[in-house]
Amino acid sequence: MNIESDMTQTFTVTQLCREFDVTPRALRFYEAKGLLHPAREGMRRRFDQRDRARLALILRGKRFGFSLAEIGELLDLYDTDNTQVSQLTRTIEVAGRRLEDMRRQRDELTIAIEELQKQMNFVNNLLDEKKND
Repeated sequence: MNIESDMTQTFTVTQLCREFDVTPRALRFYEAKGLLHPAREGMRRRFDQRDRARLALILRGKRFGFSLAEIGELLDLYDTDNTQVSQLTRTIEVAGRRLEDMRRQRDELTIAIEELQKQMNFVNNLLDEKKND
């Protein structure tokens, strides 16, 4: 398939749902939020290569814990800056904050796991003592 035909290729709801393991409801939700812009053919929606790429970025952003507002902002920057400098700069800013949050959450979770393990060890020892009495 050549590049020109790749750019004109369209995708159905079913195709995108299968490829990205999302539901039709999720696609409608992202469309309602203005993140996707499928063409309409009667009652059917047709997604182009741009929508497909945007969906991949939306799902990646969600996996990293970005809000839909942040994802939308980053996607919109593609439309305003052909060089992508603004988009890439903002992505680094948003990603840096999210990475800090994730590291803080990891540290808090590590502490909670250690505390829970200590409590479980204490209770197991107590239980063993009760059984041996």
